[in-house]
Amino acid sequence: MSSPAIALTDPPVDGLEVNPPAGTRVSEANYWAHYYEHENGYEWNDGYLEVKPVSDTLTILVYQWLLGLLRFYLDTHHNAHLTALEMGFRLRLSDKVVIRKPDLGVVLDSNPIPLADLDRSYKGTFDLCVEALSDSTPAEIARDTEQKRREYEAAGVREYYILHHEPRWQRFYRRNAFGRYQPIPTDDGLLQSEVVPGLCFRLEDLQRQPGPQAMIEDAVYAPFVLPAWQRDRQVLEAERQARQQAEQLARQERAEKEALLAELARLRGAS
Repeated sequence: MSSPAIALTDPPVDGLEVNPPAGTRVSEANYWAHYYEHENGYEWNDGYLEVKPVSDTLTILVYQWLLGLLRFYLDTHHNAHLTALEMGFRLRLSDKVVIRKPDLGVVLDSNPIPLADLDRSYKGTFDLCVEALSDSTPAEIARDTEQKRREYEAAGVREYYILHHEPRWQRFYRRNAFGRYQPIPTDDGLLQSEVVPGLCFRLEDLQRQPGPQAMIEDAVYAPFVLPAWQRDRQVLEAERQARQQAEQLARQERAEKEALLAELARLRGAS
């Protein structure tokens, strides 16, 4: 069942709780109508509500840095759209139906199901999903690292990134030709996406989180981080160097002229 075209804001009907706990059984129709846009951020797992856990501040900073990098990329390439936090999508799997809200989703323009401007849920399958891991409980860790990994793999999400401020919890997967997730090779600590062409980042930079000024000087990021600004800066630098050379030439010409006049004066005085 697809989500409603217009958000339903009516309170739950009799028999439905306003703030039900995780594990409450509800129909998919009632989920879309009453809980999809709920402030508790519910997901739906084959008839049961699940509450999205909250990540810690350091992990949120990692997520925000990668989100910023993707925005820089799209400002240059214009080949995809981003969704964040509350945008869900429906996964019809072989054994169940779930509705997930990845912390970050990427829909390429080449995806057969585009993301429409007025969509409140995505009708297709994301090309890339990112989750910011919450490690408050073993169950929360397992949801992202095991349960959602299996679901996204089966649904056809081509790449799946799990972020955390500790590298030991980070995971980066890509579907292979058999539809199974495999760890993405990170030669020399560099991750290069195949799904988002040209997107790459150093794993250590998820912790370092360099800013734009540092990235435009870095060969890894310079091709897609503020290239127009870099071109403008290069033009300004070329103009500065041209002015400097012109001023130096003018000084040299003045010095030569003054030397010539001095020599002429000396010769006149000697005659």
